[in-house]
Amino acid sequence: MDALPLTGSYTTYSLREDGTANYASESASTASAWSTGTKGINGQLSIDINGVAQATLLELAKANGMRTGDVSTAEIQDATPGAQISHISQRGCYGPDKTSANCASEALENGGLGSISEQLLNLRPDVTLGGGSASFTQTAKAGPWEGATLFEQAADRGYQVVDDAEGLAGVTAADQNAPLLGLFTPGNFPVRWQGPEATVGGGDAAPTACTENPERLDTGLSLGSLTQKAIELLDNDNGFFLQVEGASIDKQNHAANACAQIGETVDLDEATQVALAYAQQNQDTLVVVTADHAHTSQIVGSTPPGLSVNLQTVEGGSMIVSYGTAEAGGSQQHTGSQVRVAGYGPGAANLLGLTDQTDLFFTSAGALELNRDLKSLSADATISASAAEVAPGATVTVSVDGLDADWQASVASDAAAAKLAAASSPQRDVLSGRAEFTVTAPTEVGTHSVTVTGAQTGVVLTTDITVTETPTTPAPTDPADGGAGALPGGQGGAGAGGGLAITGAAVPYVLLAIAVAMIAVGGYTIHRRRMI
Repeated sequence: MDALPLTGSYTTYSLREDGTANYASESASTASAWSTGTKGINGQLSIDINGVAQATLLELAKANGMRTGDVSTAEIQDATPGAQISHISQRGCYGPDKTSANCASEALENGGLGSISEQLLNLRPDVTLGGGSASFTQTAKAGPWEGATLFEQAADRGYQVVDDAEGLAGVTAADQNAPLLGLFTPGNFPVRWQGPEATVGGGDAAPTACTENPERLDTGLSLGSLTQKAIELLDNDNGFFLQVEGASIDKQNHAANACAQIGETVDLDEATQVALAYAQQNQDTLVVVTADHAHTSQIVGSTPPGLSVNLQTVEGGSMIVSYGTAEAGGSQQHTGSQVRVAGYGPGAANLLGLTDQTDLFFTSAGALELNRDLKSLSADATISASAAEVAPGATVTVSVDGLDADWQASVASDAAAAKLAAASSPQRDVLSGRAEFTVTAPTEVGTHSVTVTGAQTGVVLTTDITVTETPTTPAPTDPADGGAGALPGGQGGAGAGGGLAITGAAVPYVLLAIAVAMIAVGGYTIHRRRMI
């Protein structure tokens, strides 16, 4: 990390509910600041002070046709990785159970976006690697996968799900049709190094050497190896965005465990080396390394009155580390100090001097040359039907292309308006801007409109289908008989009757109002149409 040639510092304050500055920020608000370019409230992910969702760098990169990745040694729903993939009022609403209890208005069953894990499945980053498998054993309470676990839902939606180094090594490609979801621990990764926790008077003890943690994961699951794998899978001609977090530097600082936090810093440094090696071979790549906020640990010259530990250094000396913001056994506090931000590659000069954390969003978006007007990215979408004229009861495939800034789309028909108004609208995943719906024509002769709406941008597309006893175009083959119109991902289900019956999953239709909008408490790279 010290080799990064361009270095500055930035402020990390967040906001209180009344709009005043909160100088003691935490990871949700700070990760959201660089993810979206917008200041927010502690504990909230990628929403502004009024609760309005703000588009993230990962979402924008995806909408601009890039591949995307999110890597962490924490639970993948935790604050830093979660800020790229979700919009929610409480950072702890990982799965359906906690969301129903603590974020009820945002739960799927109440018409919300759902838990952080469910929002991750909807967004479909190409590569997601970390901990947090426990939340995926919970079951959805609404939508097309109601009653199924999130693991079952992921498999049904085409995800490649792996849980160990061997499984990860076997993945050779990941994209929107088959995104990679690697969840290697129920919670956070075990730390790399271990040693004594700080105590009152600990600085007076003989120096202690840090040692390897025997519970550490397979070296194929170190932050460096995960970063290498993610880059290999994401690298492509259209560019990529990758966020990488060394999560437990912070977590072990809270615990006053110097050896653990230093070992996690070594882990992050190795991941940075991987990113820099790639950038040096691909000169259109920006690598940035930073932190979300400052913390309490200090290197001091003598034993302080609070907690401390005396560590043996690699050169044979000693170093006293002090913790002074909580009693023994408590959680050490964050501090409001400025933190370092450093970079390599095109756009890194924008990190020089003193900036604010939100400025990193604009530096990243500029380096990636992102169009931040999401609605405009879906504005040129088109809709078509496999037949303009069909016989009563015939099946028709309705296709949309170019919904680049939408992750889901819903379909409705004027012929079935009464029933669709009372029922949930069938919804599909949009893969690389495309979605298909199979509809069944009504028995009533006449012209009927079919409308597809992008769930994220609200873009509306309409096409007409004429039902006639003597169609001039042949009725398409029923997908069940092996013809066109079958959709991947298992999103089948009965559509509304009485009109154009729609084969699709029934979920509450939610229009996500997204403004402009990305990185992690560890590091990340950008290819100028790429970033880690």
